[in-house]
Amino acid sequence: MTLTEAERKQEPRAPRRSWWIKAPVALVLVLALLLLGSRLDLLPGLGDVFGEKTQDRSGPALLKSIQDMSRYEAASGNFQVVVDLEKDAKFLPDAIRGSRMLYVGAGTVGSYVDLGRTAKSGVTVNKDRTVATIRLPHAVLAKPAIDPDRSYAVSKQRGLLDRLGDFFSDNPNNEHAVQKLAAQHIGEAAKDSGLVARAEKNTTSMLQGLLHSLGFKQVTVVYGKS
Repeated sequence: MTLTEAERKQEPRAPRRSWWIKAPVALVLVLALLLLGSRLDLLPGLGDVFGEKTQDRSGPALLKSIQDMSRYEAASGNFQVVVDLEKDAKFLPDAIRGSRMLYVGAGTVGSYVDLGRTAKSGVTVNKDRTVATIRLPHAVLAKPAIDPDRSYAVSKQRGLLDRLGDFFSDNPNNEHAVQKLAAQHIGEAAKDSGLVARAEKNTTSMLQGLLHSLGFKQVTVVYGKS
């Protein structure tokens, strides 16, 4: 059974898509193929076209204050710690709310003797200026300093809500918590590392060498209340 010419004219025709609908779709497909090709190195030379350009628009550094230092930095230790920080939410699975970060923190801790705290009576010299006794305060540890060039995150796991929070946050993937925890562990390790004893030993050697060069025969350095 064949259709007549009138019946063919009455058949509904498929609506034609306008060019202004097809053009954006085609443009998106072309851009996607170009980006994919540059990522996979299928099209050499496109990496420069879509590559990122970094510009430093920072202002000049401003000097806020100057402090005279009387500390003698006598010893320094390098430390490294692996921080495994996990945050969970009650009654919610980790896939929905929760985070875990494995972070390698590297930093240094210095130990110094504050020579400025030496009292006027802390230095005694005999009449011949050949024997000297110096009383100094005990060496102390400085605050741990995390080295960003040697510290890095090994892995990050975040739930769906945490990812959404990072998306709308001004500072996503904030590593401040793990850096603070790494500094805390490094500071605790420095207390048991013998840095204070090494700093006092080095300070003693420095002062004895200095005073020996000035003609003193015997130099004694005592640590405690100056």
